[in-house]
Amino acid sequence: MVSAFLLIPVAFPKEGMDRNARIDIIRGLLREVGVTKVPLPRGKRGVRVDAQGKLDQRDAQKEMHVNGLAMQAGMPAEITKIEFKSKELIFEVNGGGRSGKKWYQHIEIGMGPETSPIGSQQQTLTAYGSSVTVDFGKALPDLTIPQVKKILSGVLDFERHSPTVLYSPNVTPEVKEAIKNHKVIVGMDRDAVLSAKGTPDRRVREERNGSEQEDWIYGNPPHVLFVTFDGDQVVGVKQY
Repeated sequence: MVSAFLLIPVAFPKEGMDRNARIDIIRGLLREVGVTKVPLPRGKRGVRVDAQGKLDQRDAQKEMHVNGLAMQAGMPAEITKIEFKSKELIFEVNGGGRSGKKWYQHIEIGMGPETSPIGSQQQTLTAYGSSVTVDFGKALPDLTIPQVKKILSGVLDFERHSPTVLYSPNVTPEVKEAIKNHKVIVGMDRDAVLSAKGTPDRRVREERNGSEQEDWIYGNPPHVLFVTFDGDQVVGVKQY
């Protein structure tokens, strides 16, 4: 268990929120997927909200003007890093300032010598991340996961667990059929699994064969579903 924490992309301050509260937030929110309720700007600064969750509209518009759009409202946003500062809680989404693509955006289709990426229409909307900074204006209080989600609720919606429908033109027929039947198959990404099964009951990260993998666990014994991710892609599904 100790080694798993060493792999978590998070920074601890020397003082502030209780360590156990921070660990609970990491366990519950890291890799959690929400849907953007407002446009998010590119760049490391992102948008800022206060302790009550009120968005700083002026600052957000300024960042949008300077850095451009990272994600439109209604796009899936995965929390990829959580940083604790003395008075701020920072949530990096979709890799923050780093660029990235979904697995299906590397696939090209076409006829004859001409092809085009199947994710070309969405690429400009999903190739950049952003961040949400919660400014408490004082030392971080001890917070529960529901309290943090409530603060973020003006920016990120964690109740809509069907973000894959946004990509429906690009999802394979097999994945669409699996989502329709609430099943998980190898090759799905996290968005597709969330669409099919919703949020997992538990998550476990382990290093296996030199790479970090994550299990999403649904249900309780004797009926348990294990979904194993390597990166963003499902590599194993076991139903007990």
